[in-house]
Amino acid sequence: MKIAGIGFREAANISSLRSALISAGGTDGVIALATAAEKAEAVALVALAAELHLPIRAITPDALAAVETKTRSERVVARFGTGSLAEAAALAAAGPTARLLGPRAASADGMATAAIAEGDGE
Repeated sequence: MKIAGIGFREAANISSLRSALISAGGTDGVIALATAAEKAEAVALVALAAELHLPIRAITPDALAAVETKTRSERVVARFGTGSLAEAAALAAAGPTARLLGPRAASADGMATAAIAEGDGE
């Protein structure tokens, strides 16, 4: 199964999130979107999930901090305890044997990132 992890700034809109997801590889085979629990009810994410008919998986701070990521943003480390919110959320949601299909990708406007993980989680 594939999970798309999404990281985004507060001002990001649905177009930003969609752009990041397309840049990361698109939605083919993706069964859910994942992000930090504190961002799971953001208007843009909820709208994207509805558009794609996908559930949102809210990842706890402890689960995010436990994931090592391929890329690193000091701003994200300071806020979430992991190098990439998109990568960590995707990996945490996809299960313990998950692997990234590639590093995070940014939206055209730089307001969002996405990464897709494949694993055998629930």
